[in-house]
Amino acid sequence: MQPQAGPDFPFTLTDAEWRARLTPEQYAVLRGHATERPGSCALNYEKRHGTFSCAGCGNKLFASGRKFESGTGWPSFNDPEEGALATTIDRSHGMVRMEVHCARCGGHLGHVFEDGPPPTFLRYCINGVAMNFSPAE
Repeated sequence: MQPQAGPDFPFTLTDAEWRARLTPEQYAVLRGHATERPGSCALNYEKRHGTFSCAGCGNKLFASGRKFESGTGWPSFNDPEEGALATTIDRSHGMVRMEVHCARCGGHLGHVFEDGPPPTFLRYCINGVAMNFSPAE
């Protein structure tokens, strides 16, 4: 996995606009790099066909067919929509991980690990509160 950092994102808001747009928990995760409690978000249990998008800007992130049960307590996916994500190296908490951001607004979504299922062997471990779900019609 190669980091794809970039401070310039096409969708930007002021801090006050983000606070008005997001719930306090969404703001803490998307803008403050927090992590929701495992198993606390209904999207972890979402089984319908549809699309998961960024709660900050609406960018389509994952199709439901790419979601799998990882047993971690967070929604997990093995393949994002093309161009939907950006990554940076996260050295917090005494470890090195690949942090996942929305490529449109830069919001923190979670992390990606190399222990997922075939064919990508990637596990995008995403905070459910950082996403919205739209069922297929």
